[in-house]
Amino acid sequence: MTTSPPPPPSSASPSPGAPTHAKPLRRLTARGRGEAHRAASPLELFFDLCFVVAIAQAGMQLVHAVAESHAGEGILDYAMVFFAIWWAWMNFTWFASAYDNDDVLYRVVTLIQIAGVLVLAAGVSRAFEDHDFLAVVLGYVIMRLAMTAQWLRVARSSEGPERTMALRYAGGVALCQIGWLGLLFVPDGGKPWLFLVMALLEMCVPVYAEKDHPTSWHPHHIAERYGLFTIIVLGETIAAATIAVKVGIDENDALDELLPIAAGGLLIIFSAWWIYFVVPIHGRLRSSKEAFQWGYGHYVVFASAAAIGAGLEVAVEQAVGKAHLTTLTASAAVTLPTALYLLTVWALHSRHFKVGLAQQSVLPVTALLVICCTFLGDWAVLAAGLVSALAVATGTTLTARMVAREKAQHGATEAV
Repeated sequence: MTTSPPPPPSSASPSPGAPTHAKPLRRLTARGRGEAHRAASPLELFFDLCFVVAIAQAGMQLVHAVAESHAGEGILDYAMVFFAIWWAWMNFTWFASAYDNDDVLYRVVTLIQIAGVLVLAAGVSRAFEDHDFLAVVLGYVIMRLAMTAQWLRVARSSEGPERTMALRYAGGVALCQIGWLGLLFVPDGGKPWLFLVMALLEMCVPVYAEKDHPTSWHPHHIAERYGLFTIIVLGETIAAATIAVKVGIDENDALDELLPIAAGGLLIIFSAWWIYFVVPIHGRLRSSKEAFQWGYGHYVVFASAAAIGAGLEVAVEQAVGKAHLTTLTASAAVTLPTALYLLTVWALHSRHFKVGLAQQSVLPVTALLVICCTFLGDWAVLAAGLVSALAVATGTTLTARMVAREKAQHGATEAV
């Protein structure tokens, strides 16, 4: 299975599987994996922006839970709600990479999914505060049943192994929704366990559905979609932290206390962006097995990136006296998700492109140092930011030296 794109098609002959916009309703058939010039569509970008609304709500409730000394309960609720958001987003993203024909019905069903995530977002606060998951579950079921309808369209438009794969997807997704409805009836103590079971079942559906016939997702398109969503999540993190700092300055005139947090937070987020995009990852997505591992691992990437913003808000509230927490707890709210982000990006991206112990150890060692920064009191966030920035500088320097050494060796070989 090759990922090398063919030569660009002529204007008179569109690439196989690409939307032609000739009819309002078309067969929902697979697009070509080698399709040239494949990029995110305006509908996909709109989809991402609407999903970030739900992420912002989850982050806000995580801030309240930690600030009120309910960190354990808040983190658990955050993990559950974030899974619903991420899993629905991921399923749409991979489906669209293989089957986006951009006709009227496809757009309408996608807009229904967007409506579902907005319903979910509206129920996030009640899920955190009252353990009332009605709106969250309702929104999730709306999104997933809309995806079931898309897979039924694929089944109607295909035959053989592809039809079987589409029916497995449709049946698996639909059956899982029955289990999710159980969250509305089980006692609070049983909700996390039911969530764990249903999350595992949901993640098994793609593995089972594609065991005989993988979908024709596009490596460049998938890498771009994940990268764009990472940017949007990091942007939401910056926005949340900026608003928190502004409110702290306006209401408490605490510029001296907040400046180290603001500077450190900015360095952390800039470094997070740099580290994620330092290498092109699409070349690693050569098979469905690799793609599943990479795609599933991004749950931690997205959740930790969003949690960094929540942690910065907690640190600001603690600095101005609004949150009755110890400095250690407030610092950990920033350093722990930062370290988790660094380790996950290393596991999914960086380790595949680093040569030698020095390059391979930069991010793991940085994550350990960031955790150690937790104990530096009021300077913890700034120290974590400086350590993250140093990791970027170190990695860039080591890579530049390696490239220079390879060029020198190549030049010497040619001279001989």
